[in-house]
This record gives sequence, C-alpha cells and structure tokens, in this order.
Amino acid sequence: KTFQELSLQELYDTMALRQEVFVIEQNCPYLDADGRDQKSDHLLVYAENGDLAAYLRVVYAGVSYAEMSIGRVVTAQKYRRIGLGKTLMIRALQDIKKRYGNIPIHISAQCYLTKFYEDFGFEVVGQGYLEDDIPHIGMILREIL
Repeated sequence: KTFQELSLQELYDTMALRQEVFVIEQNCPYLDADGRDQKSDHLLVYAENGDLAAYLRVVYAGVSYAEMSIGRVVTAQKYRRIGLGKTLMIRALQDIKKRYGNIPIHISAQCYLTKFYEDFGFEVVGQGYLEDDIPHIGMILREIL
C-alpha cells in the first residue's frame, strides 16, 4: 500500500510494531517518523488474530539512496522463526520487479543480518558503520533474482 492507502489502524499498528522492536527491544531511542513513510510503499502481514506480525517499507528511489531501498524490515517477537521475514522479502522483491522492473535496490542492513540479505543476492558495499549506535553495513542488490 502507498502511505495514502494505509488506514489509520494500519499506520498505528506499523508505528507500534516498529517502536516495540527497534526502540524498546533493541534499546535504541531514535526518531522513527523520519519523513520517508510518505515516500514509500508498505507491506504489512497480519496474523489471523489481527496482530501485525511483520512489516517492511519500500522507499522510492531518490529518497534514501539514488536507488530504491527496502527498510524497517521487522517481525513481531511472537511470530519469529517461522519464515515470515523471508516471505516478506520475497514478496517485496517480486512486487518491486513487477511494478518497477529489474532495478537495483540499496539497503542499510544491521550487520547481524548480512547473511539473511546475501541469501537474496544482496552484496556488501563499503565499510560498516554505526547507525543509531547499531552496527550496519550498506548492501546492494544489482538484479532481482
């Protein structure tokens, strides 16, 4: 969904999940409302009980990087280890390829997730860095598999 297509409940669920994981669980106070949500497509996965189980955003080219970007990839704690993150990424990459063609995608990945993204074809670019005191690495997917 585009930002404008999100319902108020979906927007609330998204912000709550991102804060639950990125701010509380990872103990990382940062400004989540960074002005990029309005320039992104949003992929939300709801569980049968109505919980937002997983989420990511696809940031349009020219906003975070020259290339399109995927960010805020998150799975709620009680829905981890069942493959939702992988399913979410596959769906996002399929959707990007269908809507925008086989374009490069640039991400800022938490270092511990490097292998996760490499499994989709992302390659490390540049040196590691701290983003909000969490080790990150730049990665690029040159061609969607």
